Amino acid sequence: MSLLESIIARARATPKRIVLCEAEDPRVLHAARRATDDGIAHIILVGELSKITAAGQMHDISLNGMEIVDPTQSVLSEQLQQALLELRRKRGMTPEQAEVAVRQPLVFATLMLRQGLADGSVAGAVHTTADVVRNAIQIVGTRPETRLVSSFFLMLRERPFHTTTQAMIFSDCGLVIDPTEEELSDIALAATDSAHALLNDEPKVAMLSFSTRGSAKHQNVEKVRRATERVKSQRPQLAIEGDVQLDAAIVPQVALSKTPGSAVAGQANVLIFPNLDAANIAYKLTERLGEATAIGPLLQGLNKPANDLSRGCSANDVYNVIAVTGVQAQALSATA
Repeated sequence: MSLLESIIARARATPKRIVLCEAEDPRVLHAARRATDDGIAHIILVGELSKITAAGQMHDISLNGMEIVDPTQSVLSEQLQQALLELRRKRGMTPEQAEVAVRQPLVFATLMLRQGLADGSVAGAVHTTADVVRNAIQIVGTRPETRLVSSFFLMLRERPFHTTTQAMIFSDCGLVIDPTEEELSDIALAATDSAHALLNDEPKVAMLSFSTRGSAKHQNVEKVRRATERVKSQRPQLAIEGDVQLDAAIVPQVALSKTPGSAVAGQANVLIFPNLDAANIAYKLTERLGEATAIGPLLQGLNKPANDLSRGCSANDVYNVIAVTGVQAQALSATA
């Protein structure tokens, strides 16, 4: 069984309530239909009832078995409006502004997640990443131990990346452009938690650089080295190597000569990149030239799972992110 098949099976074992706020989009509806039929999630569609119904009819997609919540008609609207007002009052939000905001499906869906009326949310097929992330940060909030919202891609491959894994986590490929050492350590900690939730293996983290164990001297190398030490101080049992070049991170024979005695030993399954340039290029190279499947960008560091999509996503992409979001929600429930 591949890791993706395992994730789908895990999602099906304990289906979570996943809220989708772009339900007029046929890609989202097709994914919601498939997720419902496969039993991997209890789907909640948020939006104008008449438009969602019309979209289902237009694209011949049955909405049976899904819950539809219209923010303009729902009995939840007043409760969510009050929750938003309490959350944003210190920022100057008025009751009138809260009433208008709650009518927006993205805001309504994210508030459902915050209030425990859903277990996870997926958006971004229509909305921009900036809108999705801003709402998630403002409404769901960040986890106190990370303080930073970042992103990762779950990279899957039929052939092994190296001797032990066909699945890896790449982070941060979508949000933090040039992280400080503190931010880089937060990204690594969050990616480690993501690995615990999604990979069927213990995390082995590589803090990537153009240097290995100080083979080059530069402020960028020092940033990675100091970030690694910060992670080690918080997770002393974690297998982590940094600063480390990619070949020493994923090729055991190279690791023997470059990083003797390393707990990672060339078998990294979590790659932390020093900046967004490197990470974004790396995941796309791995996807396009390495023939890997890239699932994401997925958000990490939030109090509850609220994931983003690319606006160029397919229905299959949406389905995969629904499954991952469900497993993330399961992991959160297990630690609550």
